[in-house]
Amino acid sequence: MSEPTREQAMRQLEQEFGVLLRRIRRAIGERGRAVHPELQASAYLMLGYVREHGPLRASVMCSVFDLDKGAVSRQVQHLLDLGLVTRAPDPTDGRATLISVTDEAVRRMGAVEVERREGLSEKLGEWSAADIMDLVGSLARYNQTLDSST
Repeated sequence: MSEPTREQAMRQLEQEFGVLLRRIRRAIGERGRAVHPELQASAYLMLGYVREHGPLRASVMCSVFDLDKGAVSRQVQHLLDLGLVTRAPDPTDGRATLISVTDEAVRRMGAVEVERREGLSEKLGEWSAADIMDLVGSLARYNQTLDSST
């Protein structure tokens, strides 16, 4: 069998990324519901970002997620209503507020992460650590290439 052309390879790459994106969308929804049955997938992503980078202003999330203030405000309100984040005055600017995750959100997200990692490890049971690191390296190279081209 002959080597695929670059065009054929790019088509296959797009197909595999399509499968991956659908799988990721489904997984994000499942993880969100595991954190809280009413947690929306988009809010789950924001919650994770606040957990990693917070406390922070909603304007930061507007920039990171490329959303307008209204969309972010609705997601933040959803997270507030579920008790997964808090809002407090920004000590550097009393007009602004900072969003932080609650201890309960941290606990729930941690449990979901452990379960996710265990499940993935089980599914990749036949993969060696070297196989996994090969994939990690390829994805990192891909992401770095795309980051440098924007």
